[in-house]
Amino acid sequence: MPAAFTLDDLKRILLEGAGTEEGVDLDADILDTPFTDLGYESLALLETGGRIEREWDITLDDSALADAATPRGLIDAVNTHIGTAAA
Repeated sequence: MPAAFTLDDLKRILLEGAGTEEGVDLDADILDTPFTDLGYESLALLETGGRIEREWDITLDDSALADAATPRGLIDAVNTHIGTAAA
């Protein structure tokens, strides 16, 4: 497993779990775009969080998904948990 969770990892997991809405380009500059603007609501993010936890063998606390309004926020939260788990 790589040492850091990346935007590419997140995009792959989003596509596998929830797909994308028509007109949404995940290859665009989406780091600071709210998930709601990308078409991902709470259920899609819960599915994404579950997939991340299983694949990266971490446990995200409830606030990690709720507080991560953008891809950058979620990536940062996941990497914080990866760093904590590795320590």
